[in-house]
Amino acid sequence: MAPEKRIVLPARDSTGTLMTPLLEILGLCMSFGTGLFQGGRKIQALAGIDLTVAAGNTVGIAGESGCGKTTLARCALRLLEPTAGSIRFDGQDLLKLSPAELRIRRREFQIVFQDPFASLDPRMTTAEILMEPFIIHGMKKREGSAAPVPELLRQVGLDDSVAGRHPAELSGGQQQRVAIARTLALQPRLLIADEPVSALDASVQVQILNLLANLRQSLGLTLILISHSLPVIRYLCTRVVVMYLGRIVEEDGAEEFFRGPRHPYSQALLESVPAMKPECHRIKPVLHGDVPSPAAPPPGCPFHPRCPRAWARCREERPALERVEGTTAAKVACFLWPAGTRRP
Repeated sequence: MAPEKRIVLPARDSTGTLMTPLLEILGLCMSFGTGLFQGGRKIQALAGIDLTVAAGNTVGIAGESGCGKTTLARCALRLLEPTAGSIRFDGQDLLKLSPAELRIRRREFQIVFQDPFASLDPRMTTAEILMEPFIIHGMKKREGSAAPVPELLRQVGLDDSVAGRHPAELSGGQQQRVAIARTLALQPRLLIADEPVSALDASVQVQILNLLANLRQSLGLTLILISHSLPVIRYLCTRVVVMYLGRIVEEDGAEEFFRGPRHPYSQALLESVPAMKPECHRIKPVLHGDVPSPAAPPPGCPFHPRCPRAWARCREERPALERVEGTTAAKVACFLWPAGTRRP
């Protein structure tokens, strides 16, 4: 079978303006091997991801559990080594860097994990946790190194009294603020937040989201927010990327996306969000069945077994992620778009 022809267009915002890329991902693939008792099969977690994130942008990545969101984030930061593709940060290919070069580059991108308690060393105090990045990168000796701690705590809205406490002595919201403060220690340019509020109470979720929004604006951060919750993405992001079974199926500006997504999967995700008012009751499209196994993906469009609008072509061919005709920034992997390939 001949390789797919890949056409990468310059990234533009919703107004059509060219964006300065900070992170460029092209043809990214990631496979995991299963154990002997599972037949030693390959599971393809990512299948040819193309994604450009502009400097200063806030991109939300949405999708059901198991769609590859976290794997994409970890590959983008080289916490996992992808099996194919390229990852360029500020024009430099991260996959070609030596361990020493990568360590220096890591100062510029950081990640906030889903479980704040699990991401913090329970044996260390908050001050020790916040000083650890400086020590690892040789930027500060331990003697007299407590000066940055009050400033980092202030940035995330915590009092100096937290500095001497261990993670178990903090609330969930405080733990996540400490985790965020640790990522800010080396003044990164890119911050990836992987489900940063899913483990927190609803009232605390809003506080953490507001904190991330304020930090992005005040520090000029580029932010990638991973979440299965579309309301969270709508609250914070300027661009939306929807993933399904290791592929991007739709990408658009947030305002345009929430006005009317194009892919049937995106439509089902949005319509599944509970309405806040009884009079806003909507007829929700039904997603039949479960997400297929990445070890045995269906032929054709990966979504066709659950799609209420699937037709013969969907079962035979896999649609490419293409720019939607008549738009400046929308991309969708569906044969219903662009208009020239609509089903009769």
